[in-house]
Amino acid sequence: MKRQLSITLIAILAAITYSVHAQNGNKRFDLNDLMRKGTFRTSGIYEIRSMNDGASYSTLSDDNTYITLFSYETGDSIREIVDIKDSGIEGLKYIVDYQFSEDETSLLIQSDYEPIYRRSFKADYYIYDIKGRSYTKLSENGKQQLATFSPDGKKVAFVRDNNLFVKDLARNEEIQITNDGKQNEIINGAPDWVYEEEFQFNKAFAWSPDSRNIAYMRFDERGVKMFNMTMFMGEKPSLRENELYPANVQFKYPKAGEDNSIVTVSIYNLETEQTQMVDLGPETDQYIPRIMFGQDAEMLVLLRLNRLQNKLEILGANVNNGQSKVIYSEENKYFIDEGNFDRIHFIPQTTSFVITSEIGGWTHLYIHDYITGKSNQITSGEFDVIDYYGYDLKRKLHYFQAAATSPMQREVYSIKNDGKGMKKLSEGLGTNTATFSKSYKYFINSFSNTHTPPIYSINESSGKVKRVLEENNGLNEILKEYNFNFKAFITVPNEDGDLLNASIIYPPDFDSTKKYPVIFNQYSGPNSQEVLDQWTFGIDDYMAQEGYVIVSIDPRGTGARGEAFRKVTYMQLGKYETIDQIAGAKYLGTISWVDKDRIGIWGWSYGGFISSSCMLKGDGAFKAGVAVAPVTNWRYYDNIYTERYMRTPQENPEGYDNNSPLFFADGLEGKLMLIHGTADDNVHVQNTMELSERLVQAGKEFDQMIYTNRNHSIYGGYTRIHLFTKIMNFFKENL
Repeated sequence: MKRQLSITLIAILAAITYSVHAQNGNKRFDLNDLMRKGTFRTSGIYEIRSMNDGASYSTLSDDNTYITLFSYETGDSIREIVDIKDSGIEGLKYIVDYQFSEDETSLLIQSDYEPIYRRSFKADYYIYDIKGRSYTKLSENGKQQLATFSPDGKKVAFVRDNNLFVKDLARNEEIQITNDGKQNEIINGAPDWVYEEEFQFNKAFAWSPDSRNIAYMRFDERGVKMFNMTMFMGEKPSLRENELYPANVQFKYPKAGEDNSIVTVSIYNLETEQTQMVDLGPETDQYIPRIMFGQDAEMLVLLRLNRLQNKLEILGANVNNGQSKVIYSEENKYFIDEGNFDRIHFIPQTTSFVITSEIGGWTHLYIHDYITGKSNQITSGEFDVIDYYGYDLKRKLHYFQAAATSPMQREVYSIKNDGKGMKKLSEGLGTNTATFSKSYKYFINSFSNTHTPPIYSINESSGKVKRVLEENNGLNEILKEYNFNFKAFITVPNEDGDLLNASIIYPPDFDSTKKYPVIFNQYSGPNSQEVLDQWTFGIDDYMAQEGYVIVSIDPRGTGARGEAFRKVTYMQLGKYETIDQIAGAKYLGTISWVDKDRIGIWGWSYGGFISSSCMLKGDGAFKAGVAVAPVTNWRYYDNIYTERYMRTPQENPEGYDNNSPLFFADGLEGKLMLIHGTADDNVHVQNTMELSERLVQAGKEFDQMIYTNRNHSIYGGYTRIHLFTKIMNFFKENL
């Protein structure tokens, strides 16, 4: 373990960082610049699609109206593929997303986006014939969800009204595969609320590589308890008779310890028009977080996870008879991290797949042969692999992203199958992400750090930069006009002597001989990171401009520091995170330029849980705190997320209650503000209302702001500016 830095040394480092990273313009900015005018908006390369030739890629324009083809070799535009401004279709105003058919002769264009929850949405889709320059609406029977080309490009599958459909493009015929879909009862081809939110996907069907079969998940949520939300008239300018009474919105939401949907998987054969159910085993109280096809059109691949989420099995199912067998199994003494589910890649021309695992205490790449059952580790060392980009058959190389230099940075690497020859392909110190061409000959690298807005470049697979596509020079010129400080990094010790990564933003014209109030902005959730060396410019910079030192601390439980560090919070969410934030406040209070009596904290969602906990358990370490959309008792939150880290309330009642702000309302010291949206389908307003009542009965004064019809993100119209004005004014009045 590294020796703690002295207070004096931290102060010196802070002063040095300040002098290096200060901007010297005179202008000030406001919330309108950040949230409405787009003054500091970055430019980028959006919705990149690598083409089959491996030599070109397409991107979507900044205004979401046209798609252009570019050359990897030169970075130059080759031709415009489509411009919907010339479509003549009234409803086709923006390209929200797009997909090429496998032969790249057609485009599936998504438009008229209508959100449902965080990842689910309805939309109108159009088929664009690239050669003929003609548009065809996918369906005239209502908006669709999740429209997806079959591999042969002759059909499109989609979900509507909880049923799965296939559109035969040649015959212009809609084939309805399921008929039992019904709101709040049965869902086919799309996940229920909790799967969508916590397993982070919105499409629950998959085409076989030969386009003959389509596999889909069916969610029977009739046994899941209903959650009710009241929707008010809101911004509507006038009352009509049917608006005198608020609407009641209902959806199925399984809270911790409660019943889930019963999930089954079926395979529909488009030639025989027959449906075959897949054998998932006798247990129904389990999870199927992914289904997919690899290289074999005859084998559907399914992930099976037990309710405790500490045992993962990968099943291979025969598409003809539905029989399945386990082709991979892994157990963990804590839980299986859900990030591993999207890092499973089947290697072409082999019977192997690559998977990430924490078996050795760090997240690394492994290759597993599902015929022989043998596994080999590819990457190794005391660092975490963050993402996997794929395998280059020609060069026999795996490409991936890792936090190998520092937990706060990200690099792009290549490595051989035997784990030798690991090579860093990215040059910049900060955060690098890659989008590879289909041939793996090129990749587009996105780089930024705390004082460098995003830079996009075309790189060869060796890492050599061929051409810079975007440097955000316009934004850099704008930034020169303003007086602010770039984010810097320090380390802060907790009570156990662990050095915690932290970031700090000093007010303009910072003077180390003066004393400043400090505001902590943290999230603190499992495997999250706020302290990252990447470009951000937002509310923290605004608060610093108003005269506050802004600090973020990643406590125990956060990411990229190995399994032992990030899973120490298992069975007791909130305990160590709260202890570490309080320790950070006490430690910073000993620095000469910090006013120890004027330290505040705020956070959103999990961050709101921790900020409220710190105000109730901090013994006055924080003078003021804001909790936005906070969880106040994990019994109120959904079961997949909560039980992953806490098990059920029946198994672990002390873990739930000993760390719930509800039971410590009488410990409030300082000023607290609670903020929530009434239409928050994720962290229900129930959390704030229950804590509010506990504080009232404890005789504690506090502030509260409720936003009508706003969801967990609390946005829309002028809402965000109102929200952050409220937060800033609260700190100005109380800190």
